[in-house]
Amino acid sequence: MSTAHTGRWEVCWLAPEQTAGKEKPFVYTQGQAVLNRAFFPCFDTPAVKCTYSALIQVPDGFTAVMSADTWERRGPHGFFFRMSHPIPSYLVALAIGDLASAEVGPRSRVWAEPCLVEAARQEYDGVIEEFLAAGEKLFGPYVWGRYDVLFMPPSFPFGGMENPCLTFVTPCLLAGDRSLADVIIHEISHSWFGNLVTNANWSEFWLNEGFTMYAQRRISTRLFGVDPDDTYNETPYEKGFCFVSYLAHLVGDQDQFDRFLQAYVKEFKFQSILADDLLEFYLEYFPELKQRKVDAIPGFEFDRWLNTPGWPPYLPDLSPGDALMKPAEELAQLWAAPELDMPAIEAVAIGSWKTYQLVYFLDKVLQKSPLPPGNVKKLGELYPKISGARNAELRLRWGQIVLRNDLQEDFGKVKDFLQSQVGTAPPGPQPAAPGPHPSLEQREGRRASGEGLPTAPREGGPRARR
Repeated sequence: MSTAHTGRWEVCWLAPEQTAGKEKPFVYTQGQAVLNRAFFPCFDTPAVKCTYSALIQVPDGFTAVMSADTWERRGPHGFFFRMSHPIPSYLVALAIGDLASAEVGPRSRVWAEPCLVEAARQEYDGVIEEFLAAGEKLFGPYVWGRYDVLFMPPSFPFGGMENPCLTFVTPCLLAGDRSLADVIIHEISHSWFGNLVTNANWSEFWLNEGFTMYAQRRISTRLFGVDPDDTYNETPYEKGFCFVSYLAHLVGDQDQFDRFLQAYVKEFKFQSILADDLLEFYLEYFPELKQRKVDAIPGFEFDRWLNTPGWPPYLPDLSPGDALMKPAEELAQLWAAPELDMPAIEAVAIGSWKTYQLVYFLDKVLQKSPLPPGNVKKLGELYPKISGARNAELRLRWGQIVLRNDLQEDFGKVKDFLQSQVGTAPPGPQPAAPGPHPSLEQREGRRASGEGLPTAPREGGPRARR
């Protein structure tokens, strides 16, 4: 079975072999950006929001779930859904399959195929509520009621999609040790920026993603003290995030800007807006900035941010992450040497490193590959935490290093990873090959371009993704 329309993602039909259980078919919809017109008649534009209800009939042994705040069973085969808050058409989502669920918090459950649901429960039990509570402290009430997560079949070709009340995510997040659990903060941040306050057209997509990236990093910093993306991202930041950071920089006080974000969400919730709406509200909220004419500072004009391609005129300070990343870079250099200095290598204790530090280390090793003969084999033997990892980010990079260095004895691990995490994807557009540092969160949601803020979404994906 394949997509309903070859080459685009609309109503996607998966054969049993494309699922984790490999026993029953699976169907899901992917509406962003303008694809739900193939699912139901609608004004397929983010400028129009509406409530909806739906009655879904399924065969025996199947369960339907939707992006709705209430749902109930209707007879042996029926599921009734209602979304009481207005949303744009692209956020209406449906999935039908062999699904089970488990509660992981007072307003959250995880959904997955039966063979994955216990792993999902263990990975996210208590975690989602912590993320939601942090978001509420920063940006105001979470208005959607429940926040459930559906772990999609392995052939789901994206990292995630922020459907309200029911986020779709890749099963790659099930690392077994919660080392990728925080990736979902990006999708949670969309509960305020994107789902609640939405760009009115796709040329203003940065309003969704720029504020979401800023919100994600604010939540991560509040919870963990540092945001992983701030420590190893070597590519230009999304211009939308940079612009939001610049607006915060102009204010000069983080608490004041956090209060502005709450006011912004309250002012425009359930609306679709343009950049002009945001900036007018910003300058009215901070009249002293309006009086200073910060929108016309030479070289930093708001119009230049919005309409001029090229490198952002302002970049956030990433220096706090340097101390975390320098040891990883130095260790990679040691492994690239023709003769290994094993005492120096063994003196670096990577056992306490976080996933983002290990990812940065492996990225540096990959950049230096192929390494001198025998070095990668010794690396794998010394670090079974890496070569035998269940974490998909580490498995991906270890597989790339194995292939780049022709370590044939580990080819089986590459095959196992591809079969377990990728599966057989249906025909249609596939995700681009990973760049130097694409975290799962980056690959699932970021479509903002370094070539200018007004960037239309790429077809066929939730946000690239991102």
